[in-house]
Amino acid sequence: MDAYLEEELYDLMTFCIQNASTVPNYDSKKERIHEIGKEIHSDGGADAMENMYFAIQNRIKEEIQKDAKPYRSLWNDITDEWKY
Repeated sequence: MDAYLEEELYDLMTFCIQNASTVPNYDSKKERIHEIGKEIHSDGGADAMENMYFAIQNRIKEEIQKDAKPYRSLWNDITDEWKY
């Protein structure tokens, strides 16, 4: 399941990074990013969230030369351990 979620999260984040917030489906993609964070947390806690985000952040940096850090805050209300 983690590999599937990683791929989906990567696709969603690259879409959001490469498109303006006025593009259709932008908000629904951000919502899905949040839902994936909840799934990861329920499966493995905050450590799993950190591990997944670290992997995604590195892939985005290497593959499209963009920064994924601004999207970390989408997971802020999932757990008190995640504050970005």
